[in-house]
Amino acid sequence: MEGIEFESKDAALKPKIAVRYAKAAILLSSLKTTKKSCHNSTNRREDEYEESEMLQRKAMEDQRGELVRERMKNRRMRLCSVMELLLQITLLLSLWTFCLILAFKFL
Repeated sequence: MEGIEFESKDAALKPKIAVRYAKAAILLSSLKTTKKSCHNSTNRREDEYEESEMLQRKAMEDQRGELVRERMKNRRMRLCSVMELLLQITLLLSLWTFCLILAFKFL
């Protein structure tokens, strides 16, 4: 049942990740368009362009870092759920074996 919850959480996170990728793509495209339009500008405009470019790059790096942290968190959750499942199966098999050993001793 917990595995279903993790899958639903993963499914809920996918649209958020897609939105972040879209934002990063928009920032990249705006960076390219501003770069083309600013080449023929004055020094003041070039300074503003460089400043806005640095801000956009910083925003993109922040989003990338956040995406990496979320991916690592998701991987840890999956690993924990798999380990929990293996532990439950091992416990179940151990108990079943114990019960069978007890049953055959009394026969």
